[in-house]
Amino acid sequence: MSEGDGGEPSVAEPPGETGAGPAAASAAASDGTRDGAAPASDGGARMRGPRRAAAVAAAVLFAGVAAVLGLTTPWNPLPGHVPGGRVQADPSLDFSPHEIARANAFDGAVNPPAYSGLIVGLVVVLVLGFTPLGSRFIGWTTARVRRRPLRVAVAAVALTTLLRVLGLPFDIWGESVLRDYGLSTQSWPAWAVDQLKSLGVTWVIYTLALLLLYAVVRRFPRYWWTGAAAGGFVLVVAVSFIYPVVVEPVFNDFHSLPAGQLRTDLLTMAKRDGVPVKDVLVADASRRTTSLNAYVSGFGSTRRIVLYDTLLKSPRPQVESIVGHELGHAKRNDVLWGTLVGGLGVAGGLCLLYLLTTSPRLLRRAGVAPDVPAARDARDARSTGPADPRTIALVLALVAAGTQVAAPVQNLVSRRIEARADAHALDLTRDPATFTAMQHELSVRNINDLHPNPVEYLLWMTHPSGPDRIAMARDWSRMHHAPVPPPLQH
Repeated sequence: MSEGDGGEPSVAEPPGETGAGPAAASAAASDGTRDGAAPASDGGARMRGPRRAAAVAAAVLFAGVAAVLGLTTPWNPLPGHVPGGRVQADPSLDFSPHEIARANAFDGAVNPPAYSGLIVGLVVVLVLGFTPLGSRFIGWTTARVRRRPLRVAVAAVALTTLLRVLGLPFDIWGESVLRDYGLSTQSWPAWAVDQLKSLGVTWVIYTLALLLLYAVVRRFPRYWWTGAAAGGFVLVVAVSFIYPVVVEPVFNDFHSLPAGQLRTDLLTMAKRDGVPVKDVLVADASRRTTSLNAYVSGFGSTRRIVLYDTLLKSPRPQVESIVGHELGHAKRNDVLWGTLVGGLGVAGGLCLLYLLTTSPRLLRRAGVAPDVPAARDARDARSTGPADPRTIALVLALVAAGTQVAAPVQNLVSRRIEARADAHALDLTRDPATFTAMQHELSVRNINDLHPNPVEYLLWMTHPSGPDRIAMARDWSRMHHAPVPPPLQH
């Protein structure tokens, strides 16, 4: 067994090498050859082909993502001429000075923990990934673990736990703000249980993904990006299918909306809209929050509309307005399209990951010995470089950096898709006054930012602001010659 090979069987020696002895091996190594392999200087040449292919694949996949987003994103969610011109969003028209002041105060209180947690989390994961600290931490935590798959699993759990623990003070800070403003109804023990559940889900997802990744890396040292890209795409689709029925119940209890006028009206509206929905569920969100919300989850056989139980206290027309928005997502297959685009993005990201983790300079910076496949036997090629479990810190750092870079684009596309769903709700209910009242209630109850700054739009905003959505309702009214909802503040 080779040192650090985790107790796995050694690769059989080639015929004729038995008895060669250390001296012969040392002599072969001295001129960079072994078993007839090319000199070490040829290792870079041997890798140029796979790296070039991976670069082309990454470019094609990212270009495909850009093309799909460019062609399918509703950049103008409410197309057409608006008589009198489009209405400008103005919080003062519909929100009282007290409501505006409260929203500003909440924004000022919740931003420090949010930004601090984001910055500290990024700094920590980047330092661990781009310095030897991460590889040393993994080496320390896996020192007594012999089998390679277990080393990968232990490293994944150790790193994700470390990052979660370091972010915990900021999570507690943010939760305290939510409590101060009445948005959180959880006890601290219940909140802690949710944190543990979230950590457990993180362990499962990261461990599974990394075990599959490193298995492919070891099996195909030079062309692992092909299997990783295909596997990443399949995994994204699979998670999208199973998340609603496996992960969501971990955090909430769900029950079907009881038979009654509201359920009948909602299912009738879905049928009229031509949207097949398996069920309308109610989540017991009130045990942790006072916020109002609803969402569409899953697709195909798992598609269902979920209402927070806090929403059921709202007038039925307002609930129908929100459900109309969710039906807009279902009718346009937003979850399915988002899953497919996400899968393509992950596949492209894994091709890019191959290019970065096969860079000798980057590997040395991360404290990991580079791999030169042409100068090593099969066993060594599968034990060093990207195949070394100590590179997990580097992988997580690259994933974190890529995720943060992609976030502004994802948020921009999400806001346009949400606005299109708003337009669908208006088309379906043809009740802009109720839509306006509902958006006002949502903004006030959830203490939404009524005037986000550009940085907040880039980093956090997945939905249009309340004033933006109300302005759209007034534009829709003008376009359809319907009564324009008057300002809610007279």
